[in-house]
Amino acid sequence: MFFSIIIPTYNRLPILQKCLKALEQQTIPPNSQISDYEIIVIDDGSTDNTLEWLRSHSGQLPHLRCLEQSHLGPAAARNLGIQSAIGDTIIFIDSDLVVTENFLSAHAAALKKAEKKFGHSRIFTYGAVINTCNFENPTSEPYKITDFSAAYFATGNVAIAKKWLEQAGLFDPAFSLYGWEDLELGVRLKKLGLKLIKCPEAVGYHWHPAFALEQIPRLIDREIQRGKMGVLFYQKHPTWEVRLMIQMTWLHRIIWATLSLGGTINERSLSGFLQWLIDQGKPQLALEIARIFLNWYNVKAVYQAYAECSAANNC
Repeated sequence: MFFSIIIPTYNRLPILQKCLKALEQQTIPPNSQISDYEIIVIDDGSTDNTLEWLRSHSGQLPHLRCLEQSHLGPAAARNLGIQSAIGDTIIFIDSDLVVTENFLSAHAAALKKAEKKFGHSRIFTYGAVINTCNFENPTSEPYKITDFSAAYFATGNVAIAKKWLEQAGLFDPAFSLYGWEDLELGVRLKKLGLKLIKCPEAVGYHWHPAFALEQIPRLIDREIQRGKMGVLFYQKHPTWEVRLMIQMTWLHRIIWATLSLGGTINERSLSGFLQWLIDQGKPQLALEIARIFLNWYNVKAVYQAYAECSAANNC
């Protein structure tokens, strides 16, 4: 088994450095199914000297290969990585994920065990993702209930045979904004009969800075982008399941409109309270409360994008 680890990145150099260092420190047992691995970083038009740093430190990163593209988004970046990969098995992680030393061997063992159990190779493994704000020591973060994910196929920590990605048709580059490109591919993989195998031993620690008020404009923009891409997802797969996933139901509209009092509870009216929570050392709680108005922005963006799509007779 030869792993090609595909990592799209955009302006995340400090945490990318930790990500790559962890991947170079993998422990591969002598009896492992792993023959070797490569790390493919696709720079999506970064402006923080990511490429320059990668090239100048290539001697310390023997498994690394660098690719670059203009700012086309993670779907196009991952496709470029797949097309360039020499491995038979692809691992997708994000560039802000720091893994443990047994990360690759855990994915390999789970893949082989499942293949033997089910008698076929229509499987993929999904590792654990633990969110953390601890930049100095991200792998010290304990698992939290908020780290649970019910996603079928998410590219934060997944291993899959390259042939299934090719047969499914790779990622759709039309998903050029934030959100849904991996779950949309997951719908196509599910139609091919692939089975999800949970692999909690393959742990990745997803770092993000502690919540602060100055992040709110970017978070709002991300929710608006996610709403637009959600409608694209629904255009490709017009099912009730997708409507639930993208929050395009009257139930979601009523819930988030009610909780936000029709938008009255927003980034302006809550700013003082959120800052107080942050000052009390509770930035994660502040973020969870901010999700009230962030979700309302998302739902509004979904319905606006759907209305525009319907007006153009594309939905």
